[in-house]
Amino acid sequence: MPRTDVPDVCPGHCGADMMTETDAKSKALGHLLALITITVWGTTFVATKTLLGAYDALQIMLMRFLIAWAVLLFLAGKPKRPENLRDELGIFSLSLSGVTFYYFFENTALTYTLASNVSIILAAAPIFTAILAHVFTGDEKMGPGTWAGFFIAITGVALVVFNGAYVLKLNPLGDLLSLMAALSWAVYSVLLKTYIRLYNNMVLTRKMVFYAVLLTAPAALRGKGLPPLWPLKQPTLLFCLLFLGVLGSALCYVLWNVAIKRIGVVNTNNYIYLNPFVTMVAAAAVLDEPVTGAGAAGAVLIVGGILVAEYQGRKQEHA
Repeated sequence: MPRTDVPDVCPGHCGADMMTETDAKSKALGHLLALITITVWGTTFVATKTLLGAYDALQIMLMRFLIAWAVLLFLAGKPKRPENLRDELGIFSLSLSGVTFYYFFENTALTYTLASNVSIILAAAPIFTAILAHVFTGDEKMGPGTWAGFFIAITGVALVVFNGAYVLKLNPLGDLLSLMAALSWAVYSVLLKTYIRLYNNMVLTRKMVFYAVLLTAPAALRGKGLPPLWPLKQPTLLFCLLFLGVLGSALCYVLWNVAIKRIGVVNTNNYIYLNPFVTMVAAAAVLDEPVTGAGAAGAVLIVGGILVAEYQGRKQEHA
């Protein structure tokens, strides 16, 4: 006969183990999605640079947002009437900060200052996000490791951006616009934490992109006007535009939102440090731009900075 005097402790411990394993898998998926997203976003620079030969920045933004909206309309289903004005204004704020303002400030900054300046300042977005999250959220606090990870990673970013050619030319207006872009992204990231819990991810992203179209269209019309379609007869330009619209502006925002939901805004945004490195690799592969020892060393520092910041995040969770 089986013994009955041995306490059955498995259900409680097994349940805890299963929950821990499920949580670990969820976080691992979050990190993977953030890595995939930043890999695509880092490559979009090459696609945008190619399209700039035929269109201006606002025309490219309008076309990519329209394509993204069409894709998300297909995936998320028919739009419904807004549930309440307060939430809709919040989603509008998400679109304004994380899509329209971010791309406008970034693209405009590139017309006033060096791309290297813009890249380095935009790489500060994770630390701005961490500061805002520390102030406005109750579960993502900063610690010494956050700052240590930032300084290690930003040093690596500088090496990658300069890639052996150490040229730095300050331009107050261009650098200020770059700073505004980084701050816009930080605001978007912290706001997103609230709305990603309230709405279906596809629906939320579709609404954001729709508002981005409405905000970008008037600016594009005041500029060079509606983008002509005849340049898209060139397969390379058509591919670049579809890459920006389908992957860069539709699916990647969806994946990024999932990552934030699983691992938090601070850990997700730490992957932004990798953006210049991905761009460097893509430019080397597609545009034949050289990669130097400084760029490789910068990549190592970036990964080190992310790991240090991630370790800090885990310490905070178990504190």
